[in-house]
Amino acid sequence: MEDFSSRPGVALIAGGTGGIGAAIVRMLAERGSDVVFTYRANQEAARALTEEVETCGRRVSATGLDLTDEEATARAVRAAAEHFGGLHTLVYAAGPHVPMTHLSKVTPARYRAQLEADAVAFFNLVHPALPLLRESKGSVVAVTTVATRRYPVRDGLSSGAKGAVEAVARALAAEEGRYGVRVNCVAPGMLTDGIAGRLISTGELDGDALAVTRRSIPMRRFGRAQDIAEAVSFLASDRAGFITGQALGVDGGYSV
Repeated sequence: MEDFSSRPGVALIAGGTGGIGAAIVRMLAERGSDVVFTYRANQEAARALTEEVETCGRRVSATGLDLTDEEATARAVRAAAEHFGGLHTLVYAAGPHVPMTHLSKVTPARYRAQLEADAVAFFNLVHPALPLLRESKGSVVAVTTVATRRYPVRDGLSSGAKGAVEAVARALAAEEGRYGVRVNCVAPGMLTDGIAGRLISTGELDGDALAVTRRSIPMRRFGRAQDIAEAVSFLASDRAGFITGQALGVDGGYSV
């Protein structure tokens, strides 16, 4: 399957060295797209992923980037398009590690920082990309969270910021559709990778909590980063050409 082999330009994935982001980078490359991905600090992981993707025969580039830096983010978006001859897909798969904590214990300053690092970062990324996506009639896919639909206690720090991302994505879908630009979200449930995987490894979700979580999922198991990458790839492809403004839950039924 080469959904993107005929697309001019590149797919830009923000947060490419995370568990979900790396799976998306690999899949878009496997399906025919040149890729640029950003990373915050993990240069070693970025180098390894670049070498891995190059074996797919696609062009790949990695750039260190703080998405809260508005000017640097705009430069990175423009540079990717200039180097690869356009931008056909923008994927937002970034976001800092978010601890599980009750909102009563989150200070306003901490909450503000989370919004800056996630919701504002998303807008910093998508805003300079819009003229380029209008030219290519491309698409945006933002990775959010199922917690915006069914709230797990102690997840407000994440769901608040991701809810803002989803609201902006819907607004962009309504405004940019006339130019042929589609904007969608993928909302992961509990995974063995990404932030959920880190919560498991740090013990913030203990055995009892994991058992309760598993019982709340109709499929009685956790997902993988690959499941999210499949959904992102589909929504970015022409197979989803009449889908915009949606948030696709990939959660094993948790949100039903």
